[in-house]
Amino acid sequence: VQLQASGGGSAQAGGSLRLSCAASGLAFSRYAMTWFRQTPGNQREYVAGISWNGGNIYYEDHAKGRFTISRDNARNMVYLQMNSLRPEDTAIYYCAAREYVILLTPPSYSYWGQGTQVTVSS
Repeated sequence: VQLQASGGGSAQAGGSLRLSCAASGLAFSRYAMTWFRQTPGNQREYVAGISWNGGNIYYEDHAKGRFTISRDNARNMVYLQMNSLRPEDTAIYYCAAREYVILLTPPSYSYWGQGTQVTVSS
């Protein structure tokens, strides 16, 4: 199984970035996909998740109204559109997969991507 995250980079506050995660080696349409993020010295925190069929989506409070998660089961892809970026969004963003339903805690996830750095400057 491989999850390949991409799309990170630098942005100004108020700007946008779109993260992508390409999955391979798993029955993608059976897996809930979630984005977490992590800053140095801190635990990974939940950002947004989407259930196996897209029928259930849950955002952490800091992402509501600014971020949009979506998936394309035909292409084995999950996306995170991030708008109205803030300096506090600066982190390494990870995509993760677990079967069917979204859970909020990192140990619940079976597979992880390598992370992509997002840096937002004020």
